[in-house]
Amino acid sequence: MRDFKSARAPEPTQGKWLRLRVKLLASFFVALLVAVFGRAVFLQVFERDKLRGLAQDQYVRQIEIPARRGDIFDRRGTPFAQSVEVDSIWVDPSMLPDVKQASRALAKALKLDVEDVQAKLGRAKRFVWVKRQVTPREVEAVKALGLPGFGFTKEPKRFYPQKELGAHVVGMVGLDGHGLEGLELAFEDELSGQNSRVSGFRDAKGRKLLVTGAPDTLERQGASVTLTLDRHLQYVSEKALSRAVEEAKAVAGMAIVLDPKTGEILAIANHPRFNPNTPEKEARASMRNRAALDAFEPGSTMKAFVVASALEEKVLKPDDTFFCENGSWRVGKHTIHDTHSYGWLTPQRVLQVSSNICAAKIAQQLGRERLVKSYHDFGFGERTGLALPGEGRGSIPFPKAEVSLATQSFGQGMSATAVQMAAAWGALANGGLLMRPYLVSKVVDPDGVVLLENRPTEVRRVVSAPTAKKVVSMLESVVAKEGTAPKAAMEDYRVAGKTGTAQKADPVARGYSDKRLASFVGMVPAENPRAVILVIVDEPKTDVYGGLVAAPAFKEIATAAMAHLAVPPSREVPLPSTALPVAAAASPLKAEPVRPMVEEVLTENVEPGSIRVPDVVGQAGRDAVSKLLASALEPQLLGSGRVVAQNPAAGSLVEKGARVTLELATRQ
Repeated sequence: MRDFKSARAPEPTQGKWLRLRVKLLASFFVALLVAVFGRAVFLQVFERDKLRGLAQDQYVRQIEIPARRGDIFDRRGTPFAQSVEVDSIWVDPSMLPDVKQASRALAKALKLDVEDVQAKLGRAKRFVWVKRQVTPREVEAVKALGLPGFGFTKEPKRFYPQKELGAHVVGMVGLDGHGLEGLELAFEDELSGQNSRVSGFRDAKGRKLLVTGAPDTLERQGASVTLTLDRHLQYVSEKALSRAVEEAKAVAGMAIVLDPKTGEILAIANHPRFNPNTPEKEARASMRNRAALDAFEPGSTMKAFVVASALEEKVLKPDDTFFCENGSWRVGKHTIHDTHSYGWLTPQRVLQVSSNICAAKIAQQLGRERLVKSYHDFGFGERTGLALPGEGRGSIPFPKAEVSLATQSFGQGMSATAVQMAAAWGALANGGLLMRPYLVSKVVDPDGVVLLENRPTEVRRVVSAPTAKKVVSMLESVVAKEGTAPKAAMEDYRVAGKTGTAQKADPVARGYSDKRLASFVGMVPAENPRAVILVIVDEPKTDVYGGLVAAPAFKEIATAAMAHLAVPPSREVPLPSTALPVAAAASPLKAEPVRPMVEEVLTENVEPGSIRVPDVVGQAGRDAVSKLLASALEPQLLGSGRVVAQNPAAGSLVEKGARVTLELATRQ
């Protein structure tokens, strides 16, 4: 039997280790609890704002809403550029079950390249634009595919309701809504407005939901820009210029209509034209505003300023005569030619037949310093300040050589822009007073505050009013039968103008090429000019003379402009004679005078600003358009061929500038 008394008691060392382990474990848990508590205090107190922001980032977004771009109008309120809300399509590629199949379906629905779409979807993880600024039909086509992960976002799209009309002046914007060309670029800050930022939630699929609602549209709308352009005259100018360029088989053309009394540019046309709604389909060269940006050697249209300056400086009298060397004159190592052989000519005849030799002799009497000064006084060699980016300034080099003095007298060896030419001729038309040309009338923000307003501004007096009147009278002979531009003459209005046929410089050969720049610039009516019209045709192939190529376009524009501006005729229009019947002529009795039928029309009481619609049924489309434009009406064509119906009907009394719809059909 075991002796329990002899058994040894357990050693106290084991109990100590047990108690130590318990204490260590308890200390560990206490330290862990303290660390957790400390971390909680740190996160809740010191990192509170940071963590709150990170949490909100998971579901709250600051949504930027782009501003609605301001509109651009013509002088009568017709829109040239507007902004509309359209859909843009995006997709989350991670939600697509089959990227290749989806790419093929999208490319077919949106008429895109399959490889481009597949590359886009392959590069992106959670977001990629499929196509921006799409049509409603394309939106429906994508929705009909039934693919997951697609989103549709409203974006402002720039729309140009007049299409090609005035496109070179207005310019265009890119997909991001920022201006790229023309006034869209020049007035980017004013037109773009201020983008708005609002808070919104993001749901589980990443879709943005507004919380505070959309901001007021006025708060995110750009300012509106009103131009001096007249849509009707712009249309007439572009059509006439395009016809002149195409008939001459030329490469390009420019035309400007300017009010000489105010400096307002009523039309500025370029050819070739482009449609800013589809810029991707247009050639880059066709988007250039040549009339404002390009400098060229103007040719004989400069002779008018040489004669005006010589008369003003009293080195020339109207009855002086100059020997024109029978068409050939040697100056140093060079020989100057005239198109025809002329002997002694007065200044008026020099302008009428456009003698280079006699113009050079007048410039010799004027002198180098005074010639250069007169050109600068007329505004050449300095930018006009049209607010168009990249506007040309031209150059007037000092003519050190004798031949340089001679060539500058007829517009070679110097350069100018079309706007400078029109403004300088406006000074002659305005009694010698040069007005600053301008395109933008005013800029107004959405709440009506005028940010910018241009008004007629006098630059300087170039020549006296009597001198300007003398030169204008001389220039009337240019459109006479013996002048260089009889095709510019008008039946009802007196015209003063000048032709120009300039050789184009060859930058490679450093001389002049066989290419020409044909031009005509004139004012109408000559006794009190209401419009200065410049037409330039670049590199014509059929004829090279401005009197044959550019003058007819001038007449077409001038005819429509005088009707649109309601300018009374310069000459009394003769009433048509009415022949008596043979029996009445043989009668011995005294016949009563026959009253012309047109007398009733002349005495009709028509309200100012109204006009009767002419009858154009049965006429060819082009003839009908010309007749309506001459009556200050806006034609709208439906179909092609001859006019079979018109609305409003012939004889209806409408306001000037009203639209007349013409239905055309081809005879079977």
